[in-house]
Amino acid sequence: MTTPSIEFFVGLAENLDNVSLRRQKDTGVRTVLMTFKTLKAIEKFKSFTQRTYGDLRFIDDEGVISVEPSSMKFFFAGDEGDEIRRVECRFELIKDEHWERFMRFMNRYAKANGMGYQDK
Repeated sequence: MTTPSIEFFVGLAENLDNVSLRRQKDTGVRTVLMTFKTLKAIEKFKSFTQRTYGDLRFIDDEGVISVEPSSMKFFFAGDEGDEIRRVECRFELIKDEHWERFMRFMNRYAKANGMGYQDK
């Protein structure tokens, strides 16, 4: 059994802090906004010692989902403004089957990491 994980770098699982799911009424395009309070990949960006995927990967028992983020925003804090407060990663899922597969992953990830779903 594979523990669900989210990776920017091969074998380096990140800890997701929040996820927001939205759907555009006019187009039906679904947007996912993931928030990470820390990002282990930052250290790998600095050292270049591990191979990067070039995308974001979601890994579980069904296999691997690969997405290219449409945006990555870094928010800084601290006395000198150089401490990462959070990182927001956004991507879109257009096809229904991609959305359904992503939601199956998210349900597994949430269960494995003690997260819950809250509808607004």
